[in-house]
Amino acid sequence: MPEENISLEYQDNIAVVCINRPQKRNAFNANMFSKLETVTETLKSNLPRAIVLTGSGDKAFCAGFDVNPDNPMNTDLVKSVETGDEGPARLVVERIRAVVDAFVQLPVPIIAAINGLAYGGGAETTMRCDLRVIDPAAVICFSEVRLGLMPDWGGSPHLVRLAGPAIAADLILTARTVTAEEALSLKLVNRISSPGNALNEAIEIGRTIAANGPRAVRSALEVTRRSPDLPLAESLDLETDRAITLIASGEFIHGVAAFLERKSPEFPDK
Repeated sequence: MPEENISLEYQDNIAVVCINRPQKRNAFNANMFSKLETVTETLKSNLPRAIVLTGSGDKAFCAGFDVNPDNPMNTDLVKSVETGDEGPARLVVERIRAVVDAFVQLPVPIIAAINGLAYGGGAETTMRCDLRVIDPAAVICFSEVRLGLMPDWGGSPHLVRLAGPAIAADLILTARTVTAEEALSLKLVNRISSPGNALNEAIEIGRTIAANGPRAVRSALEVTRRSPDLPLAESLDLETDRAITLIASGEFIHGVAAFLERKSPEFPDK
């Protein structure tokens, strides 16, 4: 893989997206956001049944935003400080949000394989994935306040939804490091992998998901993603509407036929 790249590899119905800048702990600069944008467009046009997101190497998942001076995005941040004009900083933050939003809103399950440290925006991105597998040696840290910054990749609201406002405040305001074991106990991750196997175990989860009805998975995923933002009655109505549409699609015919024949179903992609 070339340096400062984000690779995309399809393994049957699973897409593996790898943040590849290990010399900078897979931190994002301007080029990396552009790369993620390109990868997202490719995924939209060739939608897999599940996506696994991981980092290159065995040290880091992603260290978040690259604050080094050679990241051109920092020029706009400094410009806001020097001029008192929020405009340049707004352009940077909104650019980051737009790119990350587009990726995590892809309509298939996204599984984070946290293979190493996840700091700042990297930690935020894991919270925005649908499922998380973490290596036992990996750590999560919402480190922004150490630099006089705060989460701005969309991580705060998602952390609140996962762990509650008190835990979110603890992790964000102290910027303390969370081990894999604590992350599991706080429900920040779904499981701890065996050593060195976060990626492989995330792919296996993806394969399990991919064996199910793709329309069923996408419909159920929409309900689970949208329900935290909706009143209960609206969530129930959304579930009912999506279930009816799913039934009318006929996908269940394949699943029921396979069940009656005592064999594994083979669902069509469309």
